[in-house]
Amino acid sequence: MQLARVLGQVVSTVKEQALERHTLLLLADVDPTGGGGDGQDPEESSYVAVDLVGAGVGEVVLVAGGGAARVAAGAEVPVDRAVVAIADSVIRAGTVTYSKS
Repeated sequence: MQLARVLGQVVSTVKEQALERHTLLLLADVDPTGGGGDGQDPEESSYVAVDLVGAGVGEVVLVAGGGAARVAAGAEVPVDRAVVAIADSVIRAGTVTYSKS
């Protein structure tokens, strides 16, 4: 799994039937250490994932990839990334590097 920030939604009126019940989110990976990231523009390194938990813009989420994403979304859903949790906080070496509140 990886940590990502929700940048927005991807709206698609025409899509594979198994995706119709899912919201698609635009995500960018975040630095779990609380540092400045990798210096890339979030828009350039963004990707799409199905939302299984109702995440909102600006939230930090956990993203499953590959087979784990298909298991979480359902075997019939053609995905390779799925949002499976919303992070409340990230703690590294005893220091809170991210807090939702």
